[in-house]
Amino acid sequence: MGSILDILTSSLGGGAIDAISKKLGLSKSTTATIVQAALPLLLSALARNSSTPAGANSLQNALKKDHDGSILDDVLGALTNSDQGDGASILGHIFGAQRPAVQQGLGKAANADANQVGQVLEMLAPILMGALGKQTAQSNLDAGSLSDLLRGTAQQAQKTVPVQPDVMGSLLGMLDTNKDGSVIDDVGGFLSKLFRKS
Repeated sequence: MGSILDILTSSLGGGAIDAISKKLGLSKSTTATIVQAALPLLLSALARNSSTPAGANSLQNALKKDHDGSILDDVLGALTNSDQGDGASILGHIFGAQRPAVQQGLGKAANADANQVGQVLEMLAPILMGALGKQTAQSNLDAGSLSDLLRGTAQQAQKTVPVQPDVMGSLLGMLDTNKDGSVIDDVGGFLSKLFRKS
Protein backbone atom coordinates (compact mmCIF):
# COMPACT_ATOMS: atom_id res chain seq x y z
CA MET A 1 0.00 0.00 0.00
CA GLY A 2 1.24 3.49 -0.81
CA SER A 3 2.01 6.19 1.70
CA ILE A 4 -0.53 8.68 2.95
CA LEU A 5 0.88 11.23 0.50
CA ASP A 6 0.61 8.73 -2.36
CA ILE A 7 -3.03 8.06 -1.45
CA LEU A 8 -3.84 11.76 -1.23
CA THR A 9 -1.99 12.62 -4.44
CA SER A 10 -3.87 9.90 -6.28
CA SER A 11 -7.22 10.85 -4.75
CA LEU A 12 -6.81 14.58 -5.29
CA GLY A 13 -5.66 14.58 -8.90
CA GLY A 14 -6.86 16.77 -11.75
CA GLY A 15 -10.47 15.63 -11.54
CA ALA A 16 -10.68 16.56 -7.87
CA ILE A 17 -9.11 19.96 -8.47
CA ASP A 18 -11.64 20.57 -11.24
CA ALA A 19 -14.53 19.57 -8.97
CA ILE A 20 -13.40 21.87 -6.16
CA SER A 21 -12.77 24.73 -8.59
CA LYS A 22 -16.21 24.47 -10.15
CA LYS A 23 -18.00 24.16 -6.84
CA LEU A 24 -16.30 27.19 -5.32
CA GLY A 25 -15.80 29.30 -8.42
CA LEU A 26 -12.01 29.28 -8.15
CA SER A 27 -9.41 28.98 -10.89
CA LYS A 28 -7.70 25.61 -11.16
CA SER A 29 -4.33 27.12 -10.38
CA THR A 30 -5.61 28.81 -7.21
CA THR A 31 -7.34 25.64 -6.09
CA ALA A 32 -4.22 23.58 -6.71
CA THR A 33 -2.10 26.02 -4.69
CA ILE A 34 -4.53 25.95 -1.77
CA VAL A 35 -4.69 22.14 -1.78
CA GLN A 36 -0.91 21.75 -2.04
CA ALA A 37 -0.40 24.12 0.90
CA ALA A 38 -3.33 22.89 2.97
CA LEU A 39 -2.40 19.20 3.09
CA PRO A 40 1.02 19.74 4.72
CA LEU A 41 -0.60 22.15 7.17
CA LEU A 42 -3.34 19.69 8.11
CA LEU A 43 -0.88 16.82 8.41
CA SER A 44 1.47 18.90 10.56
CA ALA A 45 -1.36 19.95 12.86
CA LEU A 46 -2.49 16.33 13.21
CA ALA A 47 1.08 15.27 13.92
CA ARG A 48 1.32 17.83 16.69
CA ASN A 49 -2.05 16.89 18.11
CA SER A 50 -1.10 13.20 18.20
CA SER A 51 2.36 13.78 19.69
CA THR A 52 1.19 12.67 23.15
CA PRO A 53 -0.12 9.18 23.98
CA ALA A 54 -3.54 10.61 24.87
CA GLY A 55 -3.78 12.53 21.62
CA ALA A 56 -2.63 9.57 19.54
CA ASN A 57 -5.15 7.27 21.23
CA SER A 58 -7.96 9.75 20.64
CA LEU A 59 -7.08 10.02 16.97
CA GLN A 60 -6.84 6.25 16.56
CA ASN A 61 -10.23 5.77 18.19
CA ALA A 62 -11.80 8.44 16.00
CA LEU A 63 -10.42 6.83 12.85
CA LYS A 64 -11.80 3.44 13.86
CA LYS A 65 -15.19 4.92 14.69
CA ASP A 66 -15.86 7.32 11.85
CA HIS A 67 -13.22 7.15 9.12
CA ASP A 68 -12.79 3.74 7.49
CA GLY A 69 -11.52 5.04 4.17
CA SER A 70 -14.71 4.37 2.21
CA ILE A 71 -14.79 8.05 1.22
CA LEU A 72 -11.84 7.29 -1.06
CA ASP A 73 -14.02 5.00 -3.18
CA ASP A 74 -15.73 8.04 -4.68
CA VAL A 75 -13.68 11.14 -3.99
CA LEU A 76 -15.31 13.18 -6.75
CA GLY A 77 -18.74 12.35 -5.38
CA ALA A 78 -17.62 13.28 -1.88
CA LEU A 79 -16.28 16.61 -3.09
CA THR A 80 -19.33 17.42 -5.20
CA ASN A 81 -21.79 16.47 -2.47
CA SER A 82 -19.56 17.22 0.49
CA ASP A 83 -21.05 17.58 3.95
CA GLN A 84 -19.48 20.86 4.95
CA GLY A 85 -20.65 20.32 8.52
CA ASP A 86 -18.52 17.20 8.88
CA GLY A 87 -15.48 18.96 7.47
CA ALA A 88 -16.05 21.98 9.68
CA SER A 89 -16.25 19.75 12.74
CA ILE A 90 -12.95 18.07 11.87
CA LEU A 91 -11.25 21.42 11.32
CA GLY A 92 -12.60 22.70 14.60
CA HIS A 93 -10.84 19.90 16.42
CA ILE A 94 -7.62 20.34 14.46
CA PHE A 95 -7.33 24.13 14.61
CA GLY A 96 -9.69 25.20 17.39
CA ALA A 97 -10.06 28.96 17.81
CA GLN A 98 -7.09 29.51 15.52
CA ARG A 99 -8.98 28.37 12.42
CA PRO A 100 -9.87 31.91 11.16
CA ALA A 101 -6.26 33.06 11.51
CA VAL A 102 -4.99 29.95 9.74
CA GLN A 103 -7.44 30.50 6.88
CA GLN A 104 -6.42 34.14 6.54
CA GLY A 105 -2.74 33.25 6.54
CA LEU A 106 -3.18 30.47 4.01
CA GLY A 107 -5.41 32.69 1.89
CA LYS A 108 -2.80 35.42 1.81
CA ALA A 109 -0.10 32.91 0.86
CA ALA A 110 -2.27 31.45 -1.92
CA ASN A 111 -3.72 34.83 -2.99
CA ALA A 112 -7.23 33.59 -2.23
CA ASP A 113 -10.21 34.62 -0.12
CA ALA A 114 -10.07 33.26 3.44
CA ASN A 115 -13.65 32.00 3.27
CA GLN A 116 -12.92 30.06 0.09
CA VAL A 117 -9.80 28.64 1.71
CA GLY A 118 -12.01 27.51 4.58
CA GLN A 119 -14.37 25.76 2.19
CA VAL A 120 -11.47 23.94 0.53
CA LEU A 121 -10.19 22.85 3.94
CA GLU A 122 -13.64 21.55 4.85
CA MET A 123 -13.71 19.48 1.66
CA LEU A 124 -10.19 18.12 2.21
CA ALA A 125 -10.45 17.23 5.89
CA PRO A 126 -12.75 14.17 5.54
CA ILE A 127 -10.63 12.84 2.67
CA LEU A 128 -7.46 13.18 4.71
CA MET A 129 -9.11 11.43 7.64
CA GLY A 130 -10.32 8.69 5.30
CA ALA A 131 -6.79 8.15 3.98
CA LEU A 132 -5.46 7.96 7.54
CA GLY A 133 -8.21 5.58 8.57
CA LYS A 134 -7.59 3.31 5.59
CA GLN A 135 -3.86 3.08 6.18
CA THR A 136 -4.31 2.64 9.92
CA ALA A 137 -6.64 -0.31 9.34
CA GLN A 138 -4.70 -1.98 6.53
CA SER A 139 -1.34 -1.60 8.29
CA ASN A 140 -2.86 -2.43 11.70
CA LEU A 141 -1.22 0.63 13.26
CA ASP A 142 -1.36 1.16 16.99
CA ALA A 143 -1.55 4.68 18.42
CA GLY A 144 2.21 5.06 18.68
CA SER A 145 2.79 3.91 15.11
CA LEU A 146 0.07 6.26 13.90
CA SER A 147 1.79 9.16 15.64
CA ASP A 148 5.12 8.21 14.07
CA LEU A 149 3.49 7.91 10.65
CA LEU A 150 1.96 11.36 10.92
CA ARG A 151 5.20 12.95 12.06
CA GLY A 152 7.15 11.47 9.17
CA THR A 153 4.44 12.21 6.63
CA ALA A 154 4.13 15.81 7.79
CA GLN A 155 7.87 16.35 7.46
CA GLN A 156 7.79 14.87 3.97
CA ALA A 157 4.76 16.94 2.98
CA GLN A 158 6.28 20.20 4.15
CA LYS A 159 9.04 19.78 1.54
CA THR A 160 6.44 20.01 -1.23
CA VAL A 161 4.51 23.03 0.04
CA PRO A 162 4.18 25.75 -2.66
CA VAL A 163 4.46 28.67 -0.23
CA GLN A 164 7.49 30.07 1.53
CA PRO A 165 8.79 27.98 4.48
CA ASP A 166 8.47 30.94 6.83
CA VAL A 167 4.80 31.23 5.90
CA MET A 168 4.18 27.60 6.82
CA GLY A 169 6.12 28.10 10.04
CA SER A 170 3.98 31.09 10.93
CA LEU A 171 0.78 29.16 10.22
CA LEU A 172 1.87 26.26 12.40
CA GLY A 173 3.01 28.67 15.09
CA MET A 174 -0.55 30.00 15.33
CA LEU A 175 -1.67 26.61 16.60
CA ASP A 176 0.75 26.57 19.50
CA THR A 177 -0.69 29.47 21.45
CA ASN A 178 1.34 28.93 24.60
CA LYS A 179 4.57 28.25 22.66
CA ASP A 180 5.27 24.95 24.38
CA GLY A 181 5.76 23.09 21.11
CA SER A 182 2.48 21.19 21.37
CA VAL A 183 -0.99 22.16 20.24
CA ILE A 184 -2.68 19.34 22.14
CA ASP A 185 -3.61 21.64 25.00
CA ASP A 186 -4.55 24.50 22.70
CA VAL A 187 -7.33 22.86 20.73
CA GLY A 188 -10.57 22.80 22.68
CA GLY A 189 -12.41 19.50 22.91
CA PHE A 190 -9.70 17.50 21.16
CA LEU A 191 -9.44 14.68 23.63
CA SER A 192 -13.11 14.20 24.32
CA LYS A 193 -14.68 14.46 20.86
CA LEU A 194 -11.84 14.31 18.36
CA PHE A 195 -13.26 14.33 14.85
CA ARG A 196 -16.52 12.76 16.04
CA LYS A 197 -19.24 13.04 13.43
CA SER A 198 -22.29 15.00 14.44
